[in-house]
Amino acid sequence: MTFAIVLACTVAACFALRNPLKKHPLLFYAAAVAIDVMFIAGSFVDLPRSVWLALFLLVQKCTLSLALFVVVMYIGVFASDSKIGLWLKPVRAELSIVAWILSLGHMAVYLESYLPRVMTGGPFDTNIVCSFLVALVLFALLLILGITSFNIVKKRMHTETWKKVQTLAYPFFLLVYVHLLLMLLPSALRGGVASCVAVAVYSVIFVGYAVLRLARAVKNKRMAARS
Repeated sequence: MTFAIVLACTVAACFALRNPLKKHPLLFYAAAVAIDVMFIAGSFVDLPRSVWLALFLLVQKCTLSLALFVVVMYIGVFASDSKIGLWLKPVRAELSIVAWILSLGHMAVYLESYLPRVMTGGPFDTNIVCSFLVALVLFALLLILGITSFNIVKKRMHTETWKKVQTLAYPFFLLVYVHLLLMLLPSALRGGVASCVAVAVYSVIFVGYAVLRLARAVKNKRMAARS
């Protein structure tokens, strides 16, 4: 339920801040970096409780970056000439970069926490180990997709190569869903109400995206065949 609220607020912010984001993307990137730095600093120094709780929810639990990635995902299910497509598609790359920067703060703290224990054979549940391995793959995909989202990199790549690299977004989104299930299902299967609700919300979002994206691909193919 918490993620659903964060997602709703994020969607509203994406629509409201679309023009400033398009005109001044560096300001938004800098703000995302500042949030990451504050979050990492909060692991070593005491921050005001309200600030830390906000950072814990938005960065440590990765809800904000995930919500932004969901917006980026769903932009692709709308026709390019639709109102939503025309409004948000021009800032799709910028939104993904902001999400990418925010997710780096989340991953940095968790990698620093879990990697030494995994390397030394510390006690872990199987699902935690699997989730960590999936997270490493996600980190690699995230670096590739994030770096190639910057215009300066995109312009130096061949168009076809760039498009092929961007198709890695699909396995990335799939693995994000797998990662979430690995973390939540054990508790959900034991009857945890919050985990059950979270699994249901994430399943609706990710399975719904897969269905709608396939439907959009079929429609686009039919339209191309008619033209």
